[in-house]
Amino acid sequence: MGPVVCSMGVSLDGYVVGPDGGFDWAAPDEEVFRAATDEVRQVGVHLLGRRLYETMLYWETAEQDPSLGELERDFAVLWRSLPKVVLSTTLTVVEGTNRLAAGTLEEEVARWRDEPGDGAIAVGGAALAHAAAAAGLLDEVRVRVHPVLVGGGTPFFPRTAEHVDLELVQSRTFGSGVVALRYRVVR
Repeated sequence: MGPVVCSMGVSLDGYVVGPDGGFDWAAPDEEVFRAATDEVRQVGVHLLGRRLYETMLYWETAEQDPSLGELERDFAVLWRSLPKVVLSTTLTVVEGTNRLAAGTLEEEVARWRDEPGDGAIAVGGAALAHAAAAAGLLDEVRVRVHPVLVGGGTPFFPRTAEHVDLELVQSRTFGSGVVALRYRVVR
C-alpha cells in the first residue's frame, strides 16, 4: 500500500477539538467537504482510534437518511465500503464495516504496508495520530486549518513530540478561508 497519512481539521491555534470537547467549528462547507471526500477516495485503509470510530459510526448508515444531499450520500457510500480498523483498549466489539485491530498500531501499519495496492494508510483520531507520530510511522501530514481560535483543547500534535522536518507538497485556500496544507515527512 501507499504512504501512512494523517489528515485532520485544526484551528489556527493548533487544536482538533476545543476546550469544551466540541469541533463544530470544523464543519466543512461544500467545497471543503468535496475536497475531504476526494482525499478519502485515495485511502486503501483507515486506522481509527476509539473516539473517531464513535464519531464516524454515523456514516455507516447515513446513506439511508432521506435528508442527505448527494455529496453526503456519496461520502457515506465511500466510507462504508472503506476497510477500517479500530485500535482501542476499551472496546471489545465494533459495528458496521469496522474491525478491531488484532495487534498494535505498529503491527497494523506493517501488515497494511505489505498489502497490494497504492491506497494510503490513513491514521485518524488525535490520540492515534500522536502515537503514529511518536513511533515515526507517518509519511504525510495533511492539515485543513480553519480560521478560528478555540483557545485550548486537544492539540493536533502534542507539545512533547520530537522534532520532525516537513516538506510542503501542496497548499490550497478555500473560499471559506480554510487552508489545506499537505506535508511530506523528511527522513
